[in-house]
Amino acid sequence: MPVLLFLIDTSASMNQRSHLGTSYLDIAKGAVETFLKLRSRDPASRGDRYMLVSFEEAPAGIKAGWKDSHATFMTELRNLQAVGLTSIGQSLRTAFDLLNLNRLVSGIDNYGQGRNPFFLEPAIIVAITDGSKLTSSCGVQDELHLPLTTPLPGSELTKEPFRWDQRLFSLILRIPGHTSSDPEPMGGVPLDPSPITPMCEVTGGRSYSVFSQRMLNQCLESLVQKIQSGVVIHFEKTGPDPPPTEGKGRPEMKHGPQSWHSCHKMIYVRPNPKTGVPVGHWPIPESFWPDQNSPTLPPRAAHPQVKFSCVDSEPMVVDKVPFDKYELEPSPLTQYILERKSPHTCWQVFVCNSAKYGELGQPFGYLKASTALNCVNLFVMPYNYSVVLPLFDDLITVHKFKPPAKWRQSFENYLKTVPPYYITYVYIHNCKYSTPYG
Repeated sequence: MPVLLFLIDTSASMNQRSHLGTSYLDIAKGAVETFLKLRSRDPASRGDRYMLVSFEEAPAGIKAGWKDSHATFMTELRNLQAVGLTSIGQSLRTAFDLLNLNRLVSGIDNYGQGRNPFFLEPAIIVAITDGSKLTSSCGVQDELHLPLTTPLPGSELTKEPFRWDQRLFSLILRIPGHTSSDPEPMGGVPLDPSPITPMCEVTGGRSYSVFSQRMLNQCLESLVQKIQSGVVIHFEKTGPDPPPTEGKGRPEMKHGPQSWHSCHKMIYVRPNPKTGVPVGHWPIPESFWPDQNSPTLPPRAAHPQVKFSCVDSEPMVVDKVPFDKYELEPSPLTQYILERKSPHTCWQVFVCNSAKYGELGQPFGYLKASTALNCVNLFVMPYNYSVVLPLFDDLITVHKFKPPAKWRQSFENYLKTVPPYYITYVYIHNCKYSTPYG
């Protein structure tokens, strides 16, 4: 059930008129209505939830929230007036807080217990503004600043105001007041240089610089396609680059960081076709070893930092031991992996400081090109899977679920090396398959 939150600039500058004869605010309202019509073509839109926030100070700026109907949303949209300041930082904070309010009740963020991609509440924030100077009661600002403090309980557990399943996109209206004789640029819609653009990119979204109604419609169609169920992860290389693959010759040597070394992209979390709800088994580990004596948890980054090693490894799967598979959004990293044409090897992934000892931690899965070489998947397995999967295999195929004392001792030794919250997941699957792990 995706949440679509529209953040509309209601500053006085939105009263300016384009050469079409309509004000920027009217264009923004029309854009929202067009977006809703485009989205309604998808049967999945029946589960959408719509919210509306303006640039007024909270709580007045929250026009349609969690408990408001679609009819309320449409009424409030049509009644918006452009009379205030361009206080986009505070308004963005209000939007994120509104989205995160429900997470406090659901416990979806699972703090201190690992991050479950299959526990998500995907949200897209669409900000529509004219990109003018950022004005507030404190004066004019050159950069976008979000308030660091919020009355929302639990917000201190995440370093950023957003979460890994929330992305910000902005439509910056640049439609001129007079018709231009210059030809309209063709191709993709460019990024906008406004202060909101870095914030969009940090969340995994982007900005659009809109110079015409045609470009606006193009952006809206693009945005509708971006309503995907998934979470954003920061992938970063650790260790040396891989050697050239066999039969491809020696590649051109490139010095310094490459674009595929560090990618901030989404993994798609597909819902179960029967239930419509994502299903998963294993978490992505926390970037710390839980301290039972600490009264507080260290704050986590909104997007997990996942390291990948370019050492070719053998993919591992054991019958009756579940794993999770997520497709990566296309990126320089997926392109690089696919170009290597090595679908039978994989690169292990880690979260730093997830183990009790050792900075890199133990592998919790791997990146692997699909057999057809048309996508790259992230496989999420039990923590330190390269040790425990052979144990599971012996338990199933050799010991027929009747483990001897030596096996039990090996398994107990393994459990001492994994974060404590993983033990819960292990025993859940223990009960599921009636396997007496010890």
